Amino acid sequence: MNQEQFNRMKNDDGFIAALDQSGGSTPKALKAYGIDEDQYSNEEEMFDLVHKMRSRIITSPSFNKERVLAAILFEQTMDRTIDGKYTGDYLADKGIVPFLKVDKGLADEEHGVQLMKPMPDLDDLLSRAVERNIFGTKMRSNILEANESGIKSVVEQQFEIGKRTVASGLVPIIEPEVSIHAEEKEQIEEILKNEIMDHLNQLNDDEYVMLKLTIPTKANLYKELIDHPQVVRVVALSGGYTRRQANDKLKENEGLIASFSRALASDLKEELSDDEFNTTLDEAVEDIFDASVHKTLK
Repeated sequence: MNQEQFNRMKNDDGFIAALDQSGGSTPKALKAYGIDEDQYSNEEEMFDLVHKMRSRIITSPSFNKERVLAAILFEQTMDRTIDGKYTGDYLADKGIVPFLKVDKGLADEEHGVQLMKPMPDLDDLLSRAVERNIFGTKMRSNILEANESGIKSVVEQQFEIGKRTVASGLVPIIEPEVSIHAEEKEQIEEILKNEIMDHLNQLNDDEYVMLKLTIPTKANLYKELIDHPQVVRVVALSGGYTRRQANDKLKENEGLIASFSRALASDLKEELSDDEFNTTLDEAVEDIFDASVHKTLK
């Protein structure tokens, strides 16, 4: 583990940029950016275009260490270069901590949740992440109903993968997303918090994790998780809220910082000039940074 990056993630102000759209979500990300599916003819061209989009964000002067703590990358982004450097190294040189999305997507819904699909190549991927100077990982599950056995299975799977990640020398971001459209969202979040606490309390003193959670219905519900000694940071996903909605909800939760994807990039368009692009990105970065440092607990 890189101790300097660990201290930064633990203590510094800022937020995490989620730039980790994978195969299934890449067409949507490109479409939002202004590139329709008829502008590329195969997967290789699609990934070339999304890497160009991400590179434009990462190299922008608006994307700086003063406000952006870290960025989460897709596997192909980790393996590609920006200005002759692997993406993780380019970020680190800017003072931004690199993370890697390691899950392979979601399984079909069962018991009100979607577990992660099997990850047979996880150990190889973790080894490659270490070689690429990645600091941590992220993996996402999805919770749709207040089904205790389903939620329990999500948290168990997340921490099982998380402990394997810790053993490889990386810090995992555990992400059991709660759908913002769930009818029993508040009840789900109470069950989820208790399950996470149980697993956190079983970690050894040298085992650290991060948590990425949907902004809770009940403000400050996750304060106990934020204060846990084995938790480096608790970050929030935007989950389909607009940037304004997500920021307003985030400000109600002390110590919770953003890890936004769509809410960060929603106004960025390919046709913007570089000056227009940087100005638009700067506005988004500043809005999310302000919401993340609002009442941040030290």
